[in-house]
Amino acid sequence: MKPLTLHDYKRRVQRVLVHIQQHLDESLRLDELAAIACFSSFHFHRVFRGMVGESVKEYIRRLRLERAASQLKVGKEPVTQIAFDAGYLSHEAFTRAFNAWFGTSPSGFRALRHRRLPEVASGLHYRQQHPVTQFRAIRGGANMKVEIKEIKALRVAFMRHVGPYSQVGATWDKLLPILGKDGRLGGNPMFIGICHDDPEVTAPARLRYDACVTVDRDFRGEGDAGTQTVAGGEYAVTTHQGPYNKVGDTYAALLGQWLPRSGRELLNTPCFEVYLNSPENTAPEDLLTDIYAPLR
Repeated sequence: MKPLTLHDYKRRVQRVLVHIQQHLDESLRLDELAAIACFSSFHFHRVFRGMVGESVKEYIRRLRLERAASQLKVGKEPVTQIAFDAGYLSHEAFTRAFNAWFGTSPSGFRALRHRRLPEVASGLHYRQQHPVTQFRAIRGGANMKVEIKEIKALRVAFMRHVGPYSQVGATWDKLLPILGKDGRLGGNPMFIGICHDDPEVTAPARLRYDACVTVDRDFRGEGDAGTQTVAGGEYAVTTHQGPYNKVGDTYAALLGQWLPRSGRELLNTPCFEVYLNSPENTAPEDLLTDIYAPLR
């Protein structure tokens, strides 16, 4: 199979950019956009964020605001109608979002008329008459320390967390005592996290996360703790240093910047994280997390 190039990745993301601009008033579901780009829904949002510099949700929101700015400059529609067209349910919510991006209120922007749009790294802006023909993929990731590892399948005890990722600690607090009372935390097991959903797309209450610890074959599950297998194979592995709430930046750099220049493609299975130290005795800036991205 021919190795994928940066051009291939850009072409696939560009199809999504064109589709978004042509269907800006539609719901634009993540799985549908991933299918247009021929990316796995597991990975598309991270590839997109790394290449474009914004999440899918942030990009769509900005384009709708830029379209609203264009309507303010050249049209005479009431601000309330423009707000509804941009997907906002109230004038107040639209004004807050507009002011946060443009630094002025909608009425203030309309009065200026010749105000320029804020620059973005990708160079992508709303253009009513001109389709997206090219974009500047965010550069970076070239100097990331990435190792290609071949691993065997990992049998893990796990407990499913559903809710905000910031609250996964409570699930770990339930899982670890179950394993600890039988001495299963000795022998340097791997502590693994699998994030199944994108917090930019999925409501916080519905986010799914598996807290996992490697176990021997004799563990059959207990209480709310079940078992599953983390797939073996080739993985691109890099280390994130810092707080867990910043790990998304490293995912974006790995999948959206390093990967498109690597000649490799992702497998349609989830990434996972291996926690090398504990937040109980480690400062947030010193936390170490290995990110494993599955490769074809």
